[in-house]
Amino acid sequence: MRPGMAGALGLVLLGLVAQPWLRAGESAGFNGGRAFEDLKTIVAFGPRPAGSRALEETRQWMIQRLKETGGHVVEDPFVASTPVGNLSMTNLIVKFPGSRPQVVIVAGHYDTLRAEDFRFVGANDGGSSAAFLMELARVLAQRKNGLTYWLVFFDGEEAVRQWSATDSVYGSRHLVQKLAATGELSRVQAMILVDMIGDAKLDLRRDSSSTPWLTDLVFHTARQLGYGTYFRDDQIAIEDDHIPFVNAGVSSVDLIDFDYGPNNSYWHTAKDTLEHCSAVSMTIVGRVVVAALAELEKSPRLK
Repeated sequence: MRPGMAGALGLVLLGLVAQPWLRAGESAGFNGGRAFEDLKTIVAFGPRPAGSRALEETRQWMIQRLKETGGHVVEDPFVASTPVGNLSMTNLIVKFPGSRPQVVIVAGHYDTLRAEDFRFVGANDGGSSAAFLMELARVLAQRKNGLTYWLVFFDGEEAVRQWSATDSVYGSRHLVQKLAATGELSRVQAMILVDMIGDAKLDLRRDSSSTPWLTDLVFHTARQLGYGTYFRDDQIAIEDDHIPFVNAGVSSVDLIDFDYGPNNSYWHTAKDTLEHCSAVSMTIVGRVVVAALAELEKSPRLK
């Protein structure tokens, strides 16, 4: 991802036990500690740029674990034309059927920056979103869903050379084109994107490129759960995997902490490591997203 033109959590019990403001049965199932264990495994694969052996190994491990949830795992391979030539990429889609056919997508990317002059393991940027989705799969598998949910792990979010409209978000651009061609895009009613949500000092601002009503729903849910401190009302414009969906008319929101380290100094550097990430942050975002999905199931906005 990259910013557009617009512009401590301690290791406490917050992420480990239900809080008094958490309504019973609402979103207590999301286990940030378990997600963090998955994050450790993902990071252990090392740098994972699109087309790399390490990303392939990561994907195979994720597929095995995701199948254990009972979700229907679909591999979506494609060939992307990039500044370094054609690269094979693969999105992963985990489908959980609901009592209604309308689809809500929760997505993130699992590739990392292609860094040539330093070792980039992407604990927060790429790793946290993948680990988050793996834990969300466990939550959705254990409940009766009113809507149909697709968890999408995008490949090729990062630029191969330099971020541009054609050198970025390869996986999301491919999926939107594919769904539009098959007619399935009309089933997708909303898309929630998570990116860089493992930051130990969680600080999410409203993305002005996202759909306003869906942003309002998520941020209102956060305040209702007592997490308004971490979901701020000031804005930033972000180019990310939600943009192809927004451009295709799908209501979408990007939940991203683009304030990683002092003056964002950990972003796309060797400092993006596990020590700067937190299970607490993943718990907070997980609780908010699961509760927001419950609100979406009641929303008149869905056709």
